[in-house]
Amino acid sequence: MRAQGTLFTDLELEVRFHDVDMVGVVWHGHYLRYLENARWAFMDEMGYGLDQMLASGFVWPIVELQTRYLSPARFGNRLRVRASLVEWESRLTLNYLITRAGDDVRIARGRTVQVAVDARSSELQFVTPPGFRERVHAALSRVAD
Repeated sequence: MRAQGTLFTDLELEVRFHDVDMVGVVWHGHYLRYLENARWAFMDEMGYGLDQMLASGFVWPIVELQTRYLSPARFGNRLRVRASLVEWESRLTLNYLITRAGDDVRIARGRTVQVAVDARSSELQFVTPPGFRERVHAALSRVAD
């Protein structure tokens, strides 16, 4: 992981048979699903899951995605996916680290960037809407206590 923020969520999963390719390693596209699952676990933990996001009047499309594959994951491996918030003032940036749960071998790392868009007007917001900023500040104060 490039940098880890103060706020993060760990998600554990097991590599399933349908995730591996013909040579027995996780197909590269499935890692994106692992990142997505960790991102939603993070958002749920922040109290800003899909229902809250839709109720806020803003949607958050991903505008950038980066992945780097470091070591293969194989069928039956237990993986830990850490989603870590590193930026939230003008856009939402999460860094990810996927490790093998038993020995912490780094499997992959990633990064997503999302922007807030007004759901009605489709206007890009250049500052993070107050509702999400308040969730971040509340979570940061809980961590500090």
